[in-house]
Amino acid sequence: MRKKCNLVAAVALLLTASLALAAEKRWVSSEGTTLKTEASATSDFVADLLVGTEVAVVESGGRWLKVRTGVGKEGWVYAGRVSETPPAAEVAGGDDPLFGANLQKSQINTAKTDSARSIRGLSPDTEKYAKNHGTPELYKRSLDGILARKVTAQELRAFLKEGKIGEFAQGQGGGK
Repeated sequence: MRKKCNLVAAVALLLTASLALAAEKRWVSSEGTTLKTEASATSDFVADLLVGTEVAVVESGGRWLKVRTGVGKEGWVYAGRVSETPPAAEVAGGDDPLFGANLQKSQINTAKTDSARSIRGLSPDTEKYAKNHGTPELYKRSLDGILARKVTAQELRAFLKEGKIGEFAQGQGGGK
């Protein structure tokens, strides 16, 4: 009888652990996230996942998570591209010249004034100071050029891959 109770307790514990893992939800937080057949950036493509898509964690493999979508697709996603909380509808400041619409799709949790201050270039006071102190036109043109730069999804992906950053990093549990 004691063995039967231990077996029932063990099964109950396993069932509880399985349900807890199955109930673990995550949300896609990065544009360009793809579901893969294996825990590797170079594995075959299963599906594109839109920002805000809810997924259920099936298995954890280091920096990769095996997930199931609401429409029943299953595969691996890089853990850095999902969040434990649902994303905000959008981030304020979408008219930014540097990031444009991409900033709205980002799930960076910053205050509007902080993000605007850091990416919009010179404030009126700073610009006035620069003019009064003879900041060379070359610097202004350089800053304007940087602020006008747009980065495509392909350029960003190539940069991450070349630098072995994020899901393209090697070692440290990069695989399953």
